[in-house]
Amino acid sequence: MLNLRAFRSICSAMAKELHHPDRDQIDLSAVLEALSEPIRREIVLRLLEQGEAPCQIFDGAPKTNLSYHYARLREAGVTRTRIAGPYRMLSVRVEDLAARFPGLLEAVVAAARAEAAKNPAENQSA
Repeated sequence: MLNLRAFRSICSAMAKELHHPDRDQIDLSAVLEALSEPIRREIVLRLLEQGEAPCQIFDGAPKTNLSYHYARLREAGVTRTRIAGPYRMLSVRVEDLAARFPGLLEAVVAAARAEAAKNPAENQSA
């Protein structure tokens, strides 16, 4: 029979803790670079519309490609990834970004939505 300590050890090995920068470590250059990619902007827009969502909600691109984009957003401090059993739940760090860079997220989102409205066929990638 598996004891509690062994069970916790196995579980912690299965789900590696993901790095998220603390609020005061979020760097403007990293955020802007992360949001410069259209696929990543689309991911952020969809998360803002739907709230926290599993990675599987975004289809249409290869899984390895999406994993790369998720990691870039997380490492820049734009999103938070929470492990929930077999799922990785994504959310935008709205409060942290607003505290660090007031108005930045709103400006990027407004520009991305305006761009999407002008070119609806081009924004079906994420």
